[in-house]
Amino acid sequence: MSLATRNGTGSVDAPVTPPTVVRQRRVRPGLLGLAVLLIALGGLGAAFAVTSVRATGSYLAVARPVEVGREISAADLVSVQVAGGQGLRPVPAGRLDEVIGKRAAVALVPGTLLTLGQVTDDPLLGPGQQQIALGLKTAQVPARELHPGDKVLLVSTPDNNATGDAATASTRFTATVIDMVSPANDDKVLYLALPTRDVPAVVALAAQERLAVVLTEAA
Repeated sequence: MSLATRNGTGSVDAPVTPPTVVRQRRVRPGLLGLAVLLIALGGLGAAFAVTSVRATGSYLAVARPVEVGREISAADLVSVQVAGGQGLRPVPAGRLDEVIGKRAAVALVPGTLLTLGQVTDDPLLGPGQQQIALGLKTAQVPARELHPGDKVLLVSTPDNNATGDAATASTRFTATVIDMVSPANDDKVLYLALPTRDVPAVVALAAQERLAVVLTEAA
């Protein structure tokens, strides 16, 4: 490249700027591997999230309160759609028939998923206890409704055929309510758990219609 001077001395060659050489940065193999690993983990996380959302099933949830020991009915449960419910181990909605008729092993709270650990087939009888049934008129029941687990006291009423102190003697027996049902005639059938030693006396008094039921402790 030539340049002309003012004094006419002629042209001189101008210096030429050398081209800039751009050096390529070396990528460290360790950083490259880390980047690949992070990308792979991100892909796995996205795939897991999509799978969790898609893993939706129908399960049984509690629709209304169920006391401990009460028999479970279809009206107590509702079918709900839950995403990723497998890890919670709820009862699938298709197994409804297996649950109906069983008793609540714990208090069932509305809005919670039902698990098999919350239901049982075992009777509410403790060691050394037996179950009896008492037929009662509505007016003989100490509460509008007795629930499984309620504590009651059975008190013998006076014997009209006895005389003296025997006519006024009273015997008491403690018992636990297992269940109560209302037949079509509006009477009540009360199922009770009693110590085995008290069963013969209570059965004899019930046959004579000489028992009064007192509620002492609600479950």
